[in-house]
Amino acid sequence: MTAACAGGESVSLDRPSFAASQSASITAVVEAINHETRVVTVRKQDGEAVTFTVREEARNLGQVEVGDVLMVEYEETMTVEVIADDGMGTEEAEMLAMARAKEGDMPGFAAMDTRVVIASVENINVEANTFALKFPDGSVNEYTARDPDNLHRAIVGDLVVITFTEAIAVIVEHQESEQQ
Repeated sequence: MTAACAGGESVSLDRPSFAASQSASITAVVEAINHETRVVTVRKQDGEAVTFTVREEARNLGQVEVGDVLMVEYEETMTVEVIADDGMGTEEAEMLAMARAKEGDMPGFAAMDTRVVIASVENINVEANTFALKFPDGSVNEYTARDPDNLHRAIVGDLVVITFTEAIAVIVEHQESEQQ
């Protein structure tokens, strides 16, 4: 894309973008379970014991026994991309998807929540190393650029698309007791 500079000449813009993610995997063994109160204690691989109450929405808790293995996978990602405004304007949307174990299966669920916010670049102040974004609700927030070069790679009126996703999956595997 090309943009006109103050002197009228056009320059090519390689607009900024950014992506980051983090994830965690946890495996724990069920150490104690009270099916009436739904209170479960698990011991993580590092030896830490964690006690929590399982919500009523969780199916099939009655099948869980001491010694079963709980596995949790969690990931979150964030992307930020500056794009030319093609008339889209500022927007905000969210999508949530969830699934859980069928009746009779061992407990488990997966959920993913994605939120997309499109803000517009309202101001770029190269001398102060700041930029301002206008969000769908009309609010305008000013930020300090981590990389000052990015201020030269965007123009007022560009859109900033921010996408944040969280995903989690939890399963319980039954461990057969060893018989001698």
